[in-house]
Amino acid sequence: MDVLHVILQILLGITSLLLTLLILLHKGRGGGLSDMFGGGMSSGLSSSGVAERNLNRFTIILGVTWGIVIIALGLIMRFSGAGDS
Repeated sequence: MDVLHVILQILLGITSLLLTLLILLHKGRGGGLSDMFGGGMSSGLSSSGVAERNLNRFTIILGVTWGIVIIALGLIMRFSGAGDS
């Protein structure tokens, strides 16, 4: 179980770095916090190119993987007693 814990921690580090880089690669669409709350009208999502759609898909897949790794690490720590020390 200890080897699985180390592998998941390494996978968490790699996916965290890659997810950060992928998010930074996305094109900015808004002008700030006002756009986040509906204050600005930006172009629709359908106007993005093939490369940007693929970047979106890869970012979503990596984000889901990141979440699964975090949940798996939490379950391992909870049930193995690693978090009790």
